[in-house]
Amino acid sequence: MEERSLRLAKTDGAFFTKITNTLTKLLIPTKLGINSMLISVKRNNVIKAFNELNATEENRETLEKKYENAMVLYLEALDKYIMESIYKKVKNRSASSYEQEALSSYYNIVHLKETQYLEYKYKKQQFLIELDYENLKSSNKEKAVNKFKRFYSDKMNNLYKGLLKNYSIQLADKVNQNLENKDRIYNDIFENLDKYISSILPIRIELGTEPNYKEIVEECEKFNSFLAGKLDKRDIIEKRMLLLGISRKLFTHSLPLAVAEQCYEKLLQDTRSLIANSPNRKKQEMSYEMLITLIEDYNLKLLSTKIYWEKPKDRENYKQFWDKYQEVKQNANKKQILFLKQELKEKNNSKLEKLIKFYKNKLFELGGIRKLKNTYTTISNVRLIKKK
Repeated sequence: MEERSLRLAKTDGAFFTKITNTLTKLLIPTKLGINSMLISVKRNNVIKAFNELNATEENRETLEKKYENAMVLYLEALDKYIMESIYKKVKNRSASSYEQEALSSYYNIVHLKETQYLEYKYKKQQFLIELDYENLKSSNKEKAVNKFKRFYSDKMNNLYKGLLKNYSIQLADKVNQNLENKDRIYNDIFENLDKYISSILPIRIELGTEPNYKEIVEECEKFNSFLAGKLDKRDIIEKRMLLLGISRKLFTHSLPLAVAEQCYEKLLQDTRSLIANSPNRKKQEMSYEMLITLIEDYNLKLLSTKIYWEKPKDRENYKQFWDKYQEVKQNANKKQILFLKQELKEKNNSKLEKLIKFYKNKLFELGGIRKLKNTYTTISNVRLIKKK
């Protein structure tokens, strides 16, 4: 009987599979409805707990515990929504492209759990809360969105700060570091700064919760110009320079000066490579202009504010450089000469021969150095006497 039933099940497998798939598709809307209702309840609870926590300084410990418990339940409801609704829709090929991308992103984050637990923890919370915010916006429930915004911007602000601090610690770890890993961390830092400034900062400005906005208005306007269109390598470097400039106001503690300095050095290194490897003169000149802008930005926004120097000699050298810069900053040519001479001091080695040649040619064009002609004289009928 068992063998017969197995054969029968195998013969009619396609039929039963079709029935199962049909029933699953019919049940998905019900699951979506139940999960949406559950998420709505948990969302309202966490917003209420958040508002109570920020309304008074009394009973902080009790209110913080209440808020944390509400947050855990809210995140669990969102996680359940991913696994019970979106996963099943993707499996049954009834998911939209947005839902497919969401599930793919979710699994990319989950894979971090074994190797980078802190990054996984922050990114998963970011992903779940952002997913809920986007779903809420698409439902056109303006009142619910406005009610959610203050909690959303505050929580996401803290999560981005946590992520940047985590990357800063990774970058400071010189024991288990290699070039490929460092490049990944640099890219992660810039990617998260980009996401924060394009998606979270506008909400915080709208709500009036970003006190440093007035100091970064100009940089934000320049940054917004990079949000449309395809960017080449030089545009990417300029965009990242703006991100670093804004970060010095927004993430002073999460992205310490020592880490920001390494990020600037990375951008300078990339720009020098562009100059040395440019396919034509026009692109080389454009990359050179970017280098001059970047050097000035690096000095004004970071090195001039640096208090601790590992070597006292470096500090004294920088003071001399800074005094010279103050004298020539209004003169574009003299400023370039100063920057190029400083570059030659630091980069004068045989591995950068092409770049050094470019610097020296630029200095000659600007009148910073003179070219001496190679001359020689032929002497004939000269007798050499060897002295003992």
